[in-house]
Amino acid sequence: MKSTASAPGKIILFGEHFVVHGTRAILAAIDKRVTVTSSFTDNNTIRVNSELGTLEIPISSSYEVKSEFKPFVYLANKMISSNQSVNGLEITIDSDIPIGVGLGSSSACCVAATASISGLFKELSSEEILNLSIEAEKTIFPDTSGADCTVCTYGGMIEYTKDETVPVYHASTKKIDNTFDLNLLIANSMIPHSTKNSVEKVNKFKENDEERFSELCDLETKLINEVIVVMKNNDTTALGLKMSENQKYLEEIQVSNNTLRDMISSLNEISLGSKITGAGDGGCIIALVNDENMDKVSALLGKDKEYFSAKIDTKGVVRV
Repeated sequence: MKSTASAPGKIILFGEHFVVHGTRAILAAIDKRVTVTSSFTDNNTIRVNSELGTLEIPISSSYEVKSEFKPFVYLANKMISSNQSVNGLEITIDSDIPIGVGLGSSSACCVAATASISGLFKELSSEEILNLSIEAEKTIFPDTSGADCTVCTYGGMIEYTKDETVPVYHASTKKIDNTFDLNLLIANSMIPHSTKNSVEKVNKFKENDEERFSELCDLETKLINEVIVVMKNNDTTALGLKMSENQKYLEEIQVSNNTLRDMISSLNEISLGSKITGAGDGGCIIALVNDENMDKVSALLGKDKEYFSAKIDTKGVVRV
């Protein structure tokens, strides 16, 4: 018996970093997906196959495993513990999402794996998949906000607000209904980055100038209010301008660098607007680019950068 599920990656359209300090953020699922296939085996082991390698350990093993495999081992043991007749599981991950560049690869893996593995035992609701996938992601990112898993589970666009008074997976989320058919360009700077280091850099900025940081949070809140109106009006041109405005705030809190600035500047010729998505200091930028201009991207960015076009995914996690 096999169970297969897939989940989309994500981008942060607006609000990265500021969301940690109480503003809203807008996230969107993209049509690059992770597919996970799970099956029963008779090997008394948990076997995980992925592009990062293969792991095989005894069921309920106390062996310390590499962080990238921890969510899958956690999910497998959790399911097996309530189904003692199971002899073993094999889990295979196939991904269209670049790893470690801020596009939600780990969250999509956790969501797809939760739906796939649980599908061998029982059907879970979307909310149950979300809560369990966040538990799994906490094995590698203990401070995860839950926002990425939320948009990977439900698809589309969401508003996310961190709420310190409730468990992280009950933070405020609101689906954004719109008819946008956005032509997104996602370009990889090819610079490795650390989300933790970027967050610490922003915290230091705040400590050094709390008044200005508070002003920037207020500006971000105002910007997102305007973005919601723009989306209701399906005004792509205005949305692009808002993205570029958000980039100015990210520049001020010092999570940009010369490579990211050069990429954004190079795309100004053809984009309606562009910005960092995610932690910054590397990773990816996103831009709104009309389809007829996509063939110009390679010449503008140079051959050393990876890029691809993307659309908003509206399906979220699905059983295949």
